[in-house]
Amino acid sequence: MTINTKMITVAERMALALQRHGVEHIFAQSLPSALILAAEAIGIRQIAYRQENMGGAMADGYARVSGKVAVVAAQNGPAATLLVPPLAEALKASVPLIALVQDVERRQTDKNAFQELDHIQLFQPCAKWVRRVTEADRIEDYLDQAFVASASGRPGPAVLLLPADLLREQGPERPATRRSHLGHYPLDRGRPCDDVIALAAKLIAEAQAPIAIAGGGVHASDASQALATLQEAAGLPVLTTNMGKGSVDEHHPLSAGVLGSLVGPRSLGRHTLPLVEGADLILLVGSRTNQNGTDSWRQFPPNAKIIHIDVDPLEIGRNYEALRLVGDVRATLMALTNALKDRDLSRRRAARTRIEKQIAQCWARFEVDRQDVASSNKMPIRPERVLRELQARLDENVIVAADASYSSMWVVGQLRCASAGARFITPRGLAGLGWGVPLAIGSKCAQPAKKVVAIVGDGGFAHSWAELETIVRSDLPIVIVVLNNGILGFQKDAEIAKFGRHTTAIDFSNVDHSLIARACGCASERVEKPEDLAGALGRALSTETATLIEVIADPGAHPALSLFAQMDECA
Repeated sequence: MTINTKMITVAERMALALQRHGVEHIFAQSLPSALILAAEAIGIRQIAYRQENMGGAMADGYARVSGKVAVVAAQNGPAATLLVPPLAEALKASVPLIALVQDVERRQTDKNAFQELDHIQLFQPCAKWVRRVTEADRIEDYLDQAFVASASGRPGPAVLLLPADLLREQGPERPATRRSHLGHYPLDRGRPCDDVIALAAKLIAEAQAPIAIAGGGVHASDASQALATLQEAAGLPVLTTNMGKGSVDEHHPLSAGVLGSLVGPRSLGRHTLPLVEGADLILLVGSRTNQNGTDSWRQFPPNAKIIHIDVDPLEIGRNYEALRLVGDVRATLMALTNALKDRDLSRRRAARTRIEKQIAQCWARFEVDRQDVASSNKMPIRPERVLRELQARLDENVIVAADASYSSMWVVGQLRCASAGARFITPRGLAGLGWGVPLAIGSKCAQPAKKVVAIVGDGGFAHSWAELETIVRSDLPIVIVVLNNGILGFQKDAEIAKFGRHTTAIDFSNVDHSLIARACGCASERVEKPEDLAGALGRALSTETATLIEVIADPGAHPALSLFAQMDECA
């Protein structure tokens, strides 16, 4: 009998297990060093972030676009604490990622070792699952559990704490006892029972004015095509939430765009809101029914019946009593479409021409309402003009990522999605500033063949300037459009709307962001005239070079949010 005496470290065993799960990228800053060295040695690419709060947002963007569980790594102590915001965003937005966090050596626990912190207590409020590994023989068990926790049920973040000495520990190499590939999501695709599906189909077929509202769960389940099939089969008008943007082709005659709180002057939502207010049945698809998605819970008519599809049973009935369709969105939509084949859909067919005409009129009125700003030649430049120029270059090969606040609202409210399943990546879980650029980095790593455009404001961009160097060093040709209006736009407008004045934090000093980009090795342009926008965007999207376009934007412009509707109408 021969004994295999080859030794392998826990870190090396863990790297091999990550590879088994299909991990190709780790967003990290060298630590835990033993693990990153082992991962790089077998071809897993480290995307090394500069700011310790950016890695989690990069992983977030990667997970949303790739359909895979993303992996971020960090040191114990301060770096670990800066994982909290992106993990909290991922928890609220249902994004599957795993954080691998170095911890102090096992024998140093509770001795005030350098950068020791109770990481379990730190991460429990912002993760689905948190564990600390203490036994070398359990490393693959725990790693597989982390992937299951992250990718099953409602997706979200899982955290694995790794003592530094454990990763260096050696033991004899053994044949792999685990062979599962758990790095994709959804991991499971359960659906409601046939009786509940049949009842939902009956309600849709018999409704006088049904509508569907699609949320981010459609993307999480890769269910855009299933939703498109149901939309066509049932003649259903479909609106989306902010996170649901892209889940349907917005050029389809039954697609009515994003609603939520975008119902102020010059909005599409102002014209499509009657579709919701007149509905007698609302099909909610993968939606949290959160404040922004329902304009503070005041858009749904009180007498409308509600059917709610969601993988998270706690989200169904949270804010609206509903027929409960608990299950994976794609599997449930497919079953519902199949059940509708046995129903009399003559009422839906008879209403279709009228509904399509109503929706077409909504889009037409929206175009008339925004014409003056979308085609404006005034300086500073209106953001609507910037988005119109981007729209002309938008196709299924372009991913748009946005920062929080106004950048997200400009993207979801001004761009029209040209194909079901297109991605508009916005941080709508907690909506923290500064995440637009790292979301774009993660998206580009996930889909390197696609063009990625980040739309950010100067306020949010200040949180992530350092990642320009990451983009250049990592050879990630991203286009960043900075809307520089010299202020914290949302904060200023919200304070004026609520208090009639604003604080001194609102106004910034003049910064030339194009020079910052150039200093980091990015191509850059500063655009002050509207007529120069088309050329700048065309050049940026036609090259394989990271490019920043700084647009001197109108500080008086804001998206058509309901919060500012009265202020706008009185202007």
